[in-house]
Amino acid sequence: MAYSYKNSKGKEYFLHVTKVKRASGKETELYFFAPDVRKGKEVAAVPEGKEVVELASGLPVLKKK
Repeated sequence: MAYSYKNSKGKEYFLHVTKVKRASGKETELYFFAPDVRKGKEVAAVPEGKEVVELASGLPVLKKK
């Protein structure tokens, strides 16, 4: 089950992660919110050390604590 967040406008978003290989060869995990659940990329909980904040537009993002 994907972590969900309902913004101040009442729209629900789901947390996802994708792995990206950098030019240096290091793999990085990129977290993003989407209005639908994308199979195989969903995340069950907010990662440790991060919190969900809402931008002025209503889009949720992850921020370091």
